[in-house]
Amino acid sequence: MAIAQLIDFLLTAYMWVIIGRAIISWVNADPYNPIVRFLYNVTEPLLSRIRRLVPMSAGGIDFSPMILIMVIMFLQSFLVPTLKQMAMGMN
Repeated sequence: MAIAQLIDFLLTAYMWVIIGRAIISWVNADPYNPIVRFLYNVTEPLLSRIRRLVPMSAGGIDFSPMILIMVIMFLQSFLVPTLKQMAMGMN
């Protein structure tokens, strides 16, 4: 049960990091700011993989953060409850 709750917390935290990165991308943030660098370093590996699979369209709008958030929501909807059910079954 603790593992399911930890995974749920980490997925939620990562989703907020992605949202922060998206907001930072709308403004002209200083790329040398430690917070901006952290957001880019943490999110870029997954976002770049999504960008390779889904090309930019609709006027150059980057949909990769939205796709990654949907994947996280899917994992929270199915993986976490499955782990919780498995934990309840072990009791």
